[in-house]
Amino acid sequence: MRAVPGEGGDQEFDELLLMLKETRGFDFTGYKRSTLMRRMRRRMDARALGSLSEYRDCLELEPEEFSRLFDSLLINVTGFFRDPPAWQALRGKVLPELLSAESARRPLRVWSAGCATGEEAYTLAIVLVETMGLEDFIGRVKIYATDLDEDALAEARMGVYTERQIAEVSEEFRRKYFEASGTKYAFRRDLRGQVIFGRNDLTRDAPISRVDLLVARNTLMYFNAETQANIIRKFHFALSNPGFLFLGKAEMLFNHGDQFEPVDLRKRLFRKIGKSVPAEPRLVTANDPDHDELGGPGLESAALAASPVAQLVIDRRGRLAAANIRAETLFSLRPGDVGRPFQDLEASYRPVELRSVIEHVNTEQRPAELTEVIWHRAPGAEPSVYDITVVPLYRHSDEPVGAGISFLDVTKYRQLRDELERSNHDLEHAYEELQSLNEELETTNEELETTNEELETTNEELETMNEELQSTNDELQLINDVLRLRGEELDTVRAFAASTLRSLGGAVVVMDTDLRVHVWGPGAENLWGLRADEATGRAFTELDIGLPVADVVPLLQRSLAGKPARTETVITVMNRRRRPVSMLLECLVLRDEEGSRRGVIMVMNEAPGQE
Repeated sequence: MRAVPGEGGDQEFDELLLMLKETRGFDFTGYKRSTLMRRMRRRMDARALGSLSEYRDCLELEPEEFSRLFDSLLINVTGFFRDPPAWQALRGKVLPELLSAESARRPLRVWSAGCATGEEAYTLAIVLVETMGLEDFIGRVKIYATDLDEDALAEARMGVYTERQIAEVSEEFRRKYFEASGTKYAFRRDLRGQVIFGRNDLTRDAPISRVDLLVARNTLMYFNAETQANIIRKFHFALSNPGFLFLGKAEMLFNHGDQFEPVDLRKRLFRKIGKSVPAEPRLVTANDPDHDELGGPGLESAALAASPVAQLVIDRRGRLAAANIRAETLFSLRPGDVGRPFQDLEASYRPVELRSVIEHVNTEQRPAELTEVIWHRAPGAEPSVYDITVVPLYRHSDEPVGAGISFLDVTKYRQLRDELERSNHDLEHAYEELQSLNEELETTNEELETTNEELETTNEELETMNEELQSTNDELQLINDVLRLRGEELDTVRAFAASTLRSLGGAVVVMDTDLRVHVWGPGAENLWGLRADEATGRAFTELDIGLPVADVVPLLQRSLAGKPARTETVITVMNRRRRPVSMLLECLVLRDEEGSRRGVIMVMNEAPGQE
């Protein structure tokens, strides 16, 4: 019995995914296992392999199989104006708010996540040009299109598509936005410059920031629930306020009501919600405008050094400009660390990743807070808890000069809070009956949520299978086109052969070396009344026609023997009306391209003087 993924081979399957991650940099652990297994089985069947271990050996021995596997796992099914009513809703309900008078002339940033071969990104360009005008679009809009598949991105950057790929584009838009390129169509070069393509792994890479519109249609459905939640958190972080999220018809946000609210639920349009972090007073300024960095001598430096709160200062070039005594102790910093790139220091990622937060603060010029960050400083030690604040720093002239980071140790406060919670435990017993009823209600609610999630998962699976079928249909269509061309070529050859037979004159019969009929010309049908389908494939000597076969066969055999290559003689035959007719018989040797004898051609015309 064939061993396939999911049938006793979970460990082998996990090991194969780990090998793909370590050797090729593709991490599929966050993708839905059922989809991965189904696509993996397809490649194993194509290679006639019965187990995962055999397929792994195949990958190690044939590196080119990696490309075919990734093409199968990364289903690049997309299209221009896919689901047109959803695009109409985007244009009617979202773009007017984004392009309102309050944001006039403000740069507009759009992110197409999981763009595949670029059709969706270019559709965004068309919709935005139609809505805001060409000049405004070129002056204000940047569309960032990302995907994991480098081959798909290379095709997207070219922006050249076949007739079938632009089938959903109207004739008007074809004339306005595409240029003929041989048998294909190229997206307009002046608009293509506003679309920037790049590789981005949604599961691992940092998101693009300050995005006004984020389009990720039928992208989330390939990931499991945990990975989906992580990606949605990144999307929320990436969006400006206001910011809009445009998903595919198989995707919902059941458990993210605190992050997004629906604009049009049926068309999967959502608006980012959540209170923006208010601007805070500047905490540190530089007294000396001639200094490029903070941390010079003075009262501010003394206060910074003595502060009981660990503080770091990062300049605009991303270097550590200053650290107080508490921070030096906390992060084991040395004097030589001042001036080093902050990303090279352990403090940039422990207890939490700070590089992207600092970049966001420098870009937005707004503070950011990370609360209750747990830090296990040593194995087996009690964890510490910190509230971390990152704020922009300015000179007196309002010129931004860097970012300040404060690490407030709230471990004691959290312990006190935990003790208070334990003290309140006795009070909870008074509400046991009420709590029991509440738990029953919560259980019912969870069951409903679980049912919704199961329905969502089923819907995503169906949509995934639909796209796989669409991909297979495209392949079959290509094969059908090739077969149609071959059929047309065959029809042309047959017509040419028929024309050649008619041009030879009277009755033409082509036989192989065994004197078996291969071609029975129209003249032969008219002469003897025997149809081509009755004669073809039969031995010439078996045909019941008015021809002295005993006299003709020796002539045919001599021609086949090559002595001579052409034989002529006049014989008397009985035609279809059983009347004698004097005919000129010619025998010619049939040769292939290499000159070998393949058969004999017999041509019969009325003898000269015959009426």
